[in-house]
Amino acid sequence: MKKLEVLAIIPVRGGSKGIPDKNIKLLAGRPLVAYSIDAAKNSKYVTRTVVSTESKKIKETVLALGAEVLDRPVELAQDETKTAPVLLHVLEQLEKQGYCPDVVVLLQATCPLRDARELDKAFELFLEKEPEGCDSVFEGVMLGTTHSKWRKDPDTGRYECLYDYRNRPRRQDKDRHFALLAETGATYIIKTSVMKEVKDFIGKTPEVYFTDAKIDIDTEADFDKAAEILNKRTQSRQAYDE
Repeated sequence: MKKLEVLAIIPVRGGSKGIPDKNIKLLAGRPLVAYSIDAAKNSKYVTRTVVSTESKKIKETVLALGAEVLDRPVELAQDETKTAPVLLHVLEQLEKQGYCPDVVVLLQATCPLRDARELDKAFELFLEKEPEGCDSVFEGVMLGTTHSKWRKDPDTGRYECLYDYRNRPRRQDKDRHFALLAETGATYIIKTSVMKEVKDFIGKTPEVYFTDAKIDIDTEADFDKAAEILNKRTQSRQAYDE
């Protein structure tokens, strides 16, 4: 059986306004992006890792970490730029070089607590479910189950129900309740052909790799909390080795 060619893409831009140079800011003594690079490099399944950035400063840091960089056009590094076009740009450029991966893995640099072990478990779920029709896997956290969940539309201010409330099940009808979950943002795995078709990093028939809630770094407080967790991990490993 042919070994899958698995491309990990780590998109990092230099225009963070909340925390300047967030993606290379030191976290527990290392640049933030280093943790995602490590996860990809230490994975049993990822065969190539590329960091996409428009920033010269980030590029220098990433190269010093021993990772491959693909230059991103400035027009794909704006505040309103979505992630999917960045991934598709990487694919397009690599295909011009004759490289066509079977699977794409998106790793968000702002999720440093996801390591290679967790990435590999998510990928193993993908391999297990792919014969059953799964085309993608994303990492999620369970929020609970409900039959009465509503959302407030940020544009209109109106409330919308996430199900047909006119046919709401009884509380006792547990089998008719649905699970509520959220993306952690840490890991997305998708067949390359599907990503090109849907132009997104979640396919038509995804599976969810459930994990504990993750920190998606956006504030200084997030940095402090992540550093505390990473330092505890290091101490635990050192104690185990001893």
